[in-house]
Amino acid sequence: MSREEISMIAHADHSIKSPLDDDSVGLLLERGLPRGDERVLDLGCGTAEWLLRALATRPLLRAEGVDVSEVSLREARRAAGERGVGERLVLHRQEAADFVSAEPFDLVISVGATHAFGGLLPTLAAARRHLAPGGRVLIGESFWDRAPSPAAVEMFGDLADLATTVDQVVADGWTPVHGHVSTRGELDAYEWACWGSLAAWALDHPTDPAAAQALETATTARTEWLHGYRDSFGFVCLILRRTSE
Repeated sequence: MSREEISMIAHADHSIKSPLDDDSVGLLLERGLPRGDERVLDLGCGTAEWLLRALATRPLLRAEGVDVSEVSLREARRAAGERGVGERLVLHRQEAADFVSAEPFDLVISVGATHAFGGLLPTLAAARRHLAPGGRVLIGESFWDRAPSPAAVEMFGDLADLATTVDQVVADGWTPVHGHVSTRGELDAYEWACWGSLAAWALDHPTDPAAAQALETATTARTEWLHGYRDSFGFVCLILRRTSE
């Protein structure tokens, strides 16, 4: 089983693929889309769930998503058709860092995908290239909520704390106009959903050649979370505007 297939199964019960509950997602979209007729871009969109939710409640919205995964984009197209928003969604299969558009966007989203650009500030630089005057960026990034273990640093890298993360954003020419720090409940629910979904799939398909691998992956990931980074990992979503146009 490929890493991509494992990821799809693991996130089956958590389509946003980030530690946020439905209310938090809804509020972030409200703050990012104050008019309801914006053009929206998601860089590293995966199955495009952010875009699908925005389109479902805003009939004048138009959206584009960029991702390298054909499996994820196929699922996004299927879901867009089922929800009746396919005509207003354009999906591009390519590296998000290489995407070029002829028109700017009112909201640029990149939640949990800063690794695709090489970090937080390079992601914001990419978002700035696509942003219309007066536009907003919705970015989601990991941070250390408290001192991490060496194992946690090995898994996630040298993250900053929350205050330093926000300071870096401000120093880069952005002003936060809204933010959401994932709660312990959101963080725990995300991890349980991911590794529980993968384990359940393995138990439901005992004769599948990939079942043993899937169960081992779920067990390892759950152990790394509980013993390695549960007490130190944090996640923040920020709505940003350029400090100076």
